[in-house]
Amino acid sequence: MAKNIPDNLDPATRLVLGGRKGDWTGTPGHPHAVVNPAVWRASTHLYPDIAALHEGHKTNADGRFYYGRRGAPTQWALADALTELEVGAAGTMLYPSGLAAVAGVLLALLRPGDVLLLTDNAYEPTRTLARTVLKDMGIETRWFDPLDPAGLDAAMDDRAKVLFLESPGSLTMEVQDVPAMAAAAKARGLTVVLDNTWASALGFAGLQHGADITVMSLSKHVGGHSDLMLGSASAGPDQYAKLRRHAQILGTYVSPDDCALALRGLRTMGMRLAQCTATALALAQWLEGQGSIARVLCPMLPGSPGHDLWARDFTGGCGLFSLVFRGGSAAQRDAFIDALSLFGIGYSWGGFESLATPLDPASIRTASAWPLTGMDPADKFGVRLSIGLEASADLQADLARGLSAWAQS
Repeated sequence: MAKNIPDNLDPATRLVLGGRKGDWTGTPGHPHAVVNPAVWRASTHLYPDIAALHEGHKTNADGRFYYGRRGAPTQWALADALTELEVGAAGTMLYPSGLAAVAGVLLALLRPGDVLLLTDNAYEPTRTLARTVLKDMGIETRWFDPLDPAGLDAAMDDRAKVLFLESPGSLTMEVQDVPAMAAAAKARGLTVVLDNTWASALGFAGLQHGADITVMSLSKHVGGHSDLMLGSASAGPDQYAKLRRHAQILGTYVSPDDCALALRGLRTMGMRLAQCTATALALAQWLEGQGSIARVLCPMLPGSPGHDLWARDFTGGCGLFSLVFRGGSAAQRDAFIDALSLFGIGYSWGGFESLATPLDPASIRTASAWPLTGMDPADKFGVRLSIGLEASADLQADLARGLSAWAQS
């Protein structure tokens, strides 16, 4: 679906305007009668006559009723709004979760005998997908160190079809040189897929920096309230057509109720991200000065690994970062987390509430080591923090209690 909002408008404005066409927020003769698109719960779309039914077979685009699997105004509005945010995108496909979006994209692009080049800092379920379903299909995965362009070059050959990047990595926060890696891959004819959930299109313009497809877990920043599961993939014209065809053949469908929640979250995403980012940076700076912390993995933090690339390519951040203790044990790390009262213990991130989970990447690394290069091997126990909308001073005091518990364990 063609864009209707100029790309030169500020992203904050596009967040407000996206997905609110008069066709979806009004009635004939009264467009824009309401602010938000209605929630259309519909499996069957009715035709006025047989001629219209036959005409329906000739088109396949959002905004055209056909059958419930292809969506209705609520789903179309969300897809349209996300497309408006991703400069260079021709369309966006929606999936029932972020992992479903990753799977949908890779299954649409890869065939038996193909090779997937997968960054070693990828989301663990993405790695599991590669080791199981893709392997069973005869698709080989080659892992590469996210910070080693030479290793990526060595992994490329005529069978390599897709390069999958995640920057920053959602556990260890490595920032990749996406433009350089994408250019090298495209020169060999590969399709470049980027998991852009950390920054979203507000903080990193994935397609403008060389990706062909950007994937997001909408359960995170877009939803923002930890009450929905959705994923998306935005792409240029050729790749979008592939994703759409494959998703429709598989019967991929998302709930209009979840889409309505995502649309609501989208309107305030810019403000929430700004606050979470500011709080996260303040806490990262404070943690960096604590004697029990060996390293803070936060690309927004000057001096942190990847900061130079982040400053060059990104226009925003988020509240997700990690810390690594100076020595210590897993039991001490667990005591730190258990002592926190304002941080929930649970997976996911990007909601209004702060979360803390153990950081244990060693068992899932294939082409690169943990601890990272330059770190003391004894400094291997860490915690991933997702910073929410609580007051920075309150969160800092809570982290101080956790550090006290760590020291006393």
